[in-house]
Amino acid sequence: MPERLTEMLLDTWTPLIILWITVLPSIYMAPVNQSQVLPSGSSTGLKRLNEEQRVLHRSKRGWVWNQMFVLEEFSGPEPILVGRLHTDLDPGSSKIKYILSGDGAGTIFVINDKTGDIHAMKRLDREEKAEYTLTAQAVDRDTNQPLEPPSEFIIKVQDINDNAPEFVEGPYHATVPEMSVVGTFVTKVTATDADDPVYGNSAKLVYSILEGQPYFSIEPHTAIIKTALPNMDREAKEEYFVVIQAKDMGGHMGGLSGTTTVTITLSDVNDNPPKFAQSLYHFSVMEDVALGEPIGRVKANDLDIGENAKSSYDIIEGDGMDVFEITTDAQTQDGIIRVRKPLDFETKKSYTLKVEAANIHIDPRFLSGGPFKDTATVKIVVEDADEPPVFSSPTYLLEVHENAALNSVLGQVTAHDPDVSSSPIRFSIDRHTDLERQFNINAEDGKITLATPLDRETSTWHNITIVATETRNHSQVSRVPVAIKVLDVNDNAPEFASEHEAFLCENGKPGQVIQIVSAVDKDDPKNGHYFLYSLLPEMVNNPNFTIKKNEDNTLSILAKHSGFSRQKQEVYLLPIVISDSGTPPMSSTGTLTIRVCGCSSDGTVQSCNAEAYVLPIGLSMGALIAILACIILLLVIVVLFVTLRRHKNEPLIIKDDEDVRENIIRYDDEGGGEEDTEAFDIATLQNPDGINGFLPRKDIKPDLQFMPRQGLAPVPNGVDVDEFINVRLHEADNDPTAPPYDSIQIYGYEGKGSAAGSLSSLESSTSDSDQNFDYLSEWGPRFKRLGELYSVGESDKET
Repeated sequence: MPERLTEMLLDTWTPLIILWITVLPSIYMAPVNQSQVLPSGSSTGLKRLNEEQRVLHRSKRGWVWNQMFVLEEFSGPEPILVGRLHTDLDPGSSKIKYILSGDGAGTIFVINDKTGDIHAMKRLDREEKAEYTLTAQAVDRDTNQPLEPPSEFIIKVQDINDNAPEFVEGPYHATVPEMSVVGTFVTKVTATDADDPVYGNSAKLVYSILEGQPYFSIEPHTAIIKTALPNMDREAKEEYFVVIQAKDMGGHMGGLSGTTTVTITLSDVNDNPPKFAQSLYHFSVMEDVALGEPIGRVKANDLDIGENAKSSYDIIEGDGMDVFEITTDAQTQDGIIRVRKPLDFETKKSYTLKVEAANIHIDPRFLSGGPFKDTATVKIVVEDADEPPVFSSPTYLLEVHENAALNSVLGQVTAHDPDVSSSPIRFSIDRHTDLERQFNINAEDGKITLATPLDRETSTWHNITIVATETRNHSQVSRVPVAIKVLDVNDNAPEFASEHEAFLCENGKPGQVIQIVSAVDKDDPKNGHYFLYSLLPEMVNNPNFTIKKNEDNTLSILAKHSGFSRQKQEVYLLPIVISDSGTPPMSSTGTLTIRVCGCSSDGTVQSCNAEAYVLPIGLSMGALIAILACIILLLVIVVLFVTLRRHKNEPLIIKDDEDVRENIIRYDDEGGGEEDTEAFDIATLQNPDGINGFLPRKDIKPDLQFMPRQGLAPVPNGVDVDEFINVRLHEADNDPTAPPYDSIQIYGYEGKGSAAGSLSSLESSTSDSDQNFDYLSEWGPRFKRLGELYSVGESDKET
């Protein structure tokens, strides 16, 4: 207890003693020390006083003649005396007046104009303003005339330790790699103190750690934070909270302090190997799984993070290294096992693999900790699936001669069910590939037969698709392409390449080549075409022409003599037999037309017709043909013109003396017949819209309004109805509300040409009582009913 009391007394009195030691010399020297009195004499006097002060007070803190000092933050009941101004001209009387001007004069600093004493009226803060520049002057109190030039001096504010250190940039965040050695640099902090760094120890800082030991340390003067413990593991603890203190007064007791926090995070290094969660993995997969499909995932966990946790997976052992592959999922770092080759349950039912996971980025500093990889065993079981049939070959090529007999076997395809159950197979042809149904296939054994004759010259290749289907499961289907090549046989005779017509000049010479002809053959022999040309047996001794085979497989026609004449014979026909060299050989006979023509001296054909001799001079056959064509064209035009005129003059309505017009009955709907008696006279037909009115249509709503047309004046009943209807037709054509729709048109004429004759009674010479309607029953049920109605009417009249 006495020790505790002693510590409390020391803590209480020590700051007071330090403050007394600091403040007392200033308070004592300010009013008493004569060096604080600033004489205001001449500059020489000032200099001499300055030298004397330097001599007399060399061993003590001397006052500079133009400086005064005042302690900051001093507050008392009375204004503090800063200093005194004095001039040598002052004899002690009251005729001199002291004037003060400059920074804070009259507000912060006040001078006694009689004695020259300067007092500080306010509490000063050095951190706000460290010094004040003032000007003093002595003047005559009565005249205010200056007694000497003004003198400038400085009042400096002396510092006390009234500001604590501050960490302006705090709080701090720093990162250091895990497993670092002791003394590894972490970060540096900086504190600032607003006190005077020159005067005393108020701004002398010392740094220390309040929290964060024993993991970190700090340099007391440089504030550099370093690691203090080796091998700090991020996986054990990742973040540390450190409290740093900065204390002024060199860290001694009584100094002010400030604190900040530093959050230190351990960054990751690759110091942990990957580790599989389990040593054995089991997967199952159907045998018909598609290539590249994933069948399972394995996972090797790594306590590290980021790049240090990335691993690569490989299959290092096993009986399925070429059947499966493993890749790394970049997002989850899983190992994905995929199928690389087709699986077959009937061949192999299971596989065993050894998978390895290894870190990609390895830190050499931690290699001594062991290999950064791990292994696991993967067992894969293949499950049976219903597979489609398998053909014995991926494609088939068949050859057949074009003269093959119908139903002959072209070839055979085979397929089997790879499943253990081995379902029977049925074969068919995809008819989309054989639209003409030229081939058939045996559904049981897959033999392909010919259904229609083949022609190589029409189509050399036929590509069909054969479908194999399991009989137990029709959804299991396989397809295979079959190419059928049609082989050539010599079934086409050669013939002339084109229709040839040769021209022979009348003045030609014997042995002259009249024409060179060539032949073609649709067949395609392996050794190429070779044609034989000959004349018919009865034309072998032809007196006019002969033939000659050329080396290029063509034929030359030669004249045997000269002196051909168009008058004697204009055209010669020369039959030529063309044979090929195939087996069996094929031949055909082509007839060459040779026309005798008149030629010029150089052999140019001029005319090949016998009539050319009798034509007038200067008029050729072509000109005659052109003239004849013009005459025919003119005749055709005349005939058409006459026909159109005759058709135009025919009246639209056949007028007949027997045409009798009666009142027209208008029907708004079908039915009514003779019972509908609402009739009107011809005046309504002549002007159904009224004299001046306009009656809109009721069956449609017109899109645009049409101005009412001018009504026609009433005309006598004997008007020409043909002209009336033409006028109405013209108006209807120009009416925008006229129908392009279905509507009923009413005409005032009865039809003619009916086999029943006219039903009108206007022309009948007999009265109603003389009429006999029994004949109507012979025309059908409807007319029979009409006759009964009229008969009933007659009976009523008689009654």
